[in-house]
Amino acid sequence: MGDLQEQLASLRERAARAARACDEKFAARETSPLPRPAHHYIEEWLSGEEVATDFGRHFETEKLYERHRQHGSADIGALADLPADLLESLAIAPAPPEQWAFLDTETTGLAGGTGTCAFLVGIGRITPEGFRVRQFFMRNYGEEPSLLDALTRHLKRFRVLITYNGRAYDQPLLETRYRLNRARPPFAAMDHLDLLHGARRLWKLRFESCRLVDLETAILGVERHGDMPGALIPYLYFEYLRTRQAARMLPVFEHNATDILTLACLTGIVPYAFKDPASAPLRHGAEMAGIARWLREAGELEQALALFRRAIERGLPDHLLFRTLWDVGLLERKLGGDALIVWKDLAICKNPFRIKALEELAKHYEHELRDYAKALEFTRQALGFEESDDLRRREERLVRRSVPVERARRRTPRKRR
Repeated sequence: MGDLQEQLASLRERAARAARACDEKFAARETSPLPRPAHHYIEEWLSGEEVATDFGRHFETEKLYERHRQHGSADIGALADLPADLLESLAIAPAPPEQWAFLDTETTGLAGGTGTCAFLVGIGRITPEGFRVRQFFMRNYGEEPSLLDALTRHLKRFRVLITYNGRAYDQPLLETRYRLNRARPPFAAMDHLDLLHGARRLWKLRFESCRLVDLETAILGVERHGDMPGALIPYLYFEYLRTRQAARMLPVFEHNATDILTLACLTGIVPYAFKDPASAPLRHGAEMAGIARWLREAGELEQALALFRRAIERGLPDHLLFRTLWDVGLLERKLGGDALIVWKDLAICKNPFRIKALEELAKHYEHELRDYAKALEFTRQALGFEESDDLRRREERLVRRSVPVERARRRTPRKRR
């Protein structure tokens, strides 16, 4: 029993010493200032300056991509030579390239909402020296009013705002931040081109993903090395606010600037496909089919049909080929062309539009040619692949119609020769 009591007393003493040590450690942490870590300030890592406004201070930095440089297959210097009316086909009033502002934000959250801030806003612009990206950075939440004021003054020189998914995310988020700071957003005086929509129309049939970074690789041939995944960026900023270690923020600045440069280079590619689809430098059938769909929605049916046919000639994967043949058949029928050839092509092989093609053939032979027996044949072929109430009703109607015709044929005497 005595040994047990001694052991318990020893354990109590050790626990007490540990508790006193912890208390002394936390007390020292609360009363003594944090040592200044190495490279505490962002200015020591990035060339830039602290900018003072009527609303406080914030940090700005600017990066130049010289005009002789390439961004993958894109010529940076060629951006300055883009025509002023290039964006007109995308419902943007003509403006020279130097009046285009390419915007992207890095935020404290990916879901948006009033609690999400844009801690880094990048604005790219085309200049005679090349492509410049100015980045506005708030080193803490208190610098947001100053950042927003500087952003407003910077955007006054531009007439067109170009983003990638900016209509749904970047612009509404910034407008919310302006209103929460009792300031007027600067975007009302600018035309806004969200390039995401044009890029999707052009490339969604060719690529599985139309994310900016994926198109950067697929179209421009750019491979990023050591890039910061977008999902980690909010956590890096929170870590910066907590530790004031600025080094880990450098990839965030690089990520933002590269996104903006890619956006500018794709702006030099996407609008050409919509400006003059007939002579646009489209190399893949899937791209042609994507633009043809846009032309069809815009009411340019003859141009759409011609581009659909070009897409088929260039070559398409099977799933897209059958859909494109179906689109061609619908346009041929609407324009008074020969859709029968397309319907028959779709009807003789296994594909998602086989039954629809057989139904179209049945409609044509029933209503246009009054050949009820042939229409009945196509209807029954369709029923052989899929049971349908509509097809059953069509079959019953055609049976009723074809019987009198057959009787009439039997009663009609043959001519004697």
